[in-house]
Parts: sequence; C-alpha cells; structure tokens
Amino acid sequence: MAVSKPNPPSKIPTIFQCNSKGRENHTVVADMDGTLLIESNSFAYFALIAFDVGGIIRLFLLLLASPLAGLLYHFVSESAGIRVLIFTTFAGVRVSAIKSAANAVLPKFYSEGMHPETWRVFSACGRKCVLTASPRIMVEPFLKNYLGVDVVLGTEISSYKGFATGFVAGPGVLVGKKKAFVLRKVFGNSESMPDIGIGDRKTDFPFMKLCKESYVVPSRPRVCPVRQDSLPKPLIFHDGRLVQKPTPLMSLLIIIWFPIGVLLSILRVLVGSMSPLSILYYTIQSTGCPVTIKGTPPLNPKRSLGKKGVVFVCSHRTVIDAVYVSACLGIMTTTISYSVPSSTEFLSPIKTARLTRDRVKDAKLIEGILNEGKCLVMCPEGTTCREPYLLRFSALFAELTDQIVPVAIVVKTSLFHGTTARGYKWLDPFFFYMNPLPVYEVTFLEKLSSDQTVGKSSHEIANSVQEMIAKTLDYKCTNLTRKDKYRALAGTDGLVGQKPIRGGIKVAAD
Repeated sequence: MAVSKPNPPSKIPTIFQCNSKGRENHTVVADMDGTLLIESNSFAYFALIAFDVGGIIRLFLLLLASPLAGLLYHFVSESAGIRVLIFTTFAGVRVSAIKSAANAVLPKFYSEGMHPETWRVFSACGRKCVLTASPRIMVEPFLKNYLGVDVVLGTEISSYKGFATGFVAGPGVLVGKKKAFVLRKVFGNSESMPDIGIGDRKTDFPFMKLCKESYVVPSRPRVCPVRQDSLPKPLIFHDGRLVQKPTPLMSLLIIIWFPIGVLLSILRVLVGSMSPLSILYYTIQSTGCPVTIKGTPPLNPKRSLGKKGVVFVCSHRTVIDAVYVSACLGIMTTTISYSVPSSTEFLSPIKTARLTRDRVKDAKLIEGILNEGKCLVMCPEGTTCREPYLLRFSALFAELTDQIVPVAIVVKTSLFHGTTARGYKWLDPFFFYMNPLPVYEVTFLEKLSSDQTVGKSSHEIANSVQEMIAKTLDYKCTNLTRKDKYRALAGTDGLVGQKPIRGGIKVAAD
C-alpha cells in the first residue's frame, strides 16, 4: 500500500485534540523525550547514569562533551549528537552497572517529568509501545515496571565481554526513518500497525505516518507534569546520590561544589564525632547544619520515665538519625543497626550495637541495654526510605518495653542523598554533610501511655506507633520491608556481601 508523505506540522492535529475515550482496544506508540516526557533534552538522564557509574569525573567528561553533542545534534544530525552522549556515558562501563542505575536511579526523575496530555492518551490505550532514540537499556525499567508499557524500542548499545564499548549496535540510533523501520519490523504489515502515533518533531513523522492516527506534542504552551499519584504504581524506592535533576547548569554547579563539599563534610564529621554530647546540638548548628526540634524532648529520660531505659522509636531517613536524636536530647544513647560500616561506628559520638538477625539474640541484646537503664534509639523500619512513606515497623521493641517515645524525623538536602542501597555505605554521612545546608527536623511525640500499651499485642503497638509518626509527617504507611527495598534496588535481600538475585527486578507497589 502506498504511503503518503508526512503532513507538515500545521496539518497534524496536536495531542490536545486527541479523544482518549474508548481506546481500551487500541494500540499506541509514542516517542519519549519531548513527547511522553515534557523535556526534549535527554542530557540530564545521561548525567544521572554517568555520575552513578563513574562518579564526578565521568560527569565532568560528559559536561565537557555536551557542547559538541549539542552542535552535532542541531547542525549535523540527531544521531551524531546522541552518539557522543552514549559514548561519553557508557564507554568502559559494565553493562550490569548501567542496568542497575537505570532500574534504581532513573525512574524517580522520569516519573517527575511526564507530559499530562500525552499520558492522558497513552494511559487510555490497551496496548502501549514506546519508540525512542534513547538507549533501550536506560528507559526500559521505568517504562515496563512503572507505566506498564508492553513494547520498548530504543537504541541498542554494543558491548564486549560484559562491558559497554560506547558504540551503538545495529540498526543505529533510532531517529527518522530508522524508527519507521523498527516499527515495521515489530508490528509487521499495515493492518497490525498501531492505532495512534505520537511524536514531537519532524524526525518522528516517518513512524507517525504508519499509524492510523497521528498527533504531535507542541512545545508550547508549557504544561505541568503528571502528578505522582496519577501513575499506575507509586515510586517508593529509588537510589543514586543526586537530589536534583542534573541539567547542564546544575551539573556544572555540582562539579564546582564537589571538592568544597568533600572538605566541608570531613570537617563536619570530625567536629561532630569529637564534640561532647552536651553541646553536640550547638556544634552541629555551628557547622551550617540547621536542626529543628519540635515537640518536647523528655528531660533526663533515664530518671523521669522510670528505672528501665527508654526506647526512642524513629522514622529512618539517614544512618545518623540516632546521632541527631541524641544531640537533641543532650545525653548519651545507644543505637542498634543491622549493617553499620566500621568507619561509621568509629566516628559515631554515641554507642552502637549490631543486630544479628537472630530474633532471640537481638531481643536479649536490646533487653540488656534497657535493663541497664540506658536510652535506646532505634529505627524499626530496618532501612531508610526517601519518599513520604513509612516501611513496616518491626514489633521487637514493643515486646521488650512499654517505655516508648515515638520520634518523627524529616531530612532535607539540596544536592546529595546521604543514603544508598547499591553504593558504599561508609560514604553515607559524608555525602549527607556535603550538602551546603543539610536540614534535620526532629519531632518528639508524647510517650505512649499505659492505655496505648496494656492489653495490646506487640504488633498492634508497632502499627500504632507507625501510624502516629505517619500522621505527624503526613506520610503513608506501607507493609513493605527492608527486603522489598533491596530486591527492588539492588537485586538482593539486603544482606551484607550477598550477590544480586538473578532475573528481572520488579518494584513492589504499596
């Protein structure tokens, strides 16, 4: 069947004109950058991968190469510009590391930039396909795990013995006629072609004209991204060190700040570890780390609340939560954790105790600390969560004492996350303190009364404390656990030294 030439942009209806009703049996194919996503420039997503797999040096190299990529993209060909970004980001990197970063880091940023009108039409269709010039290895985890996309067609990268070469495999970068070629190869004859084709530029027209209906996504007017709760699955877990989307300007600021941040973090860690607990709160403030105390911390809790030690049950945001709680109290406490690096234990100004994952042994350890009249700071979630969710609380603390003070913790950072599931955990406090003004908000809730503990099971008490903290922070409670997080982000059960689980990694939904 003869195929007519693509219509000029003015003749193709915009996505605003597309009726999304009654599309349950239709197939849609859409471009990604500038179409499914509001932003047409994919530099930031390459930068996220570059920093995750190669640190600040590879991010710097990518930023240096970006002007060349931009010139080639706009004045030579889209394909040439994208090849430069792919080579600079991927050359010499393990393919497994790229897949891991794409699964754990990129979904957070992709989900924050979804085009509302494209999503309105895209989500209404029964079968979904994405056709993009971006490497398939980058976009596939987000599209399949979070959006329920059936077919992902993207640029394939070449590799040798498990390492990316930085070059592109056949049929090359998917732009222009190559998009149409791949679409024909997958869908076959014209009768089985997608019902709707959506793109945003002239090089998308060759694949769009193969579809029964075509719609273009204009760059104007500017639109607000899709709300997170409108997506099929909530994004609860994500990894990576960068807080903000690394646009070229933000990447430059990160690179300039990085050496300053390293020196500043070393200073903050050393000053904090050597300061007496009685003045630690003021010491932390003096190094440019604002701390806000809400509620009323119990005064001298070891005496006023009874002979047995008090348990401060906290929401878990970073590895140094217990240090900040102790600083706010102004007393020595003990904290427990599953896998604190030795360096973190050495630098900690408070006492630490390691859990063994043996419930009987751990119960004896905790009970021994409390029977000595010591205050215990613990995070029953077992791992950190960056999003406004609380993971399931272990009920162990409720089995051993009724002296319980819930503590709600909020952490605000501007450049770097102080947590990781896949990286070096001993760097967590340093990355946190590399932020210009890392903020802690610690809210002490009322100690549980006898009415809230007597006659109730440990699980009921744990769930009640979780709900109290969630209500204070306006977070949502989940039944997800440490194991769910590590399976989603690292492919392990969260055990130290464990190798990733083989097979696809699926993110658990709330």
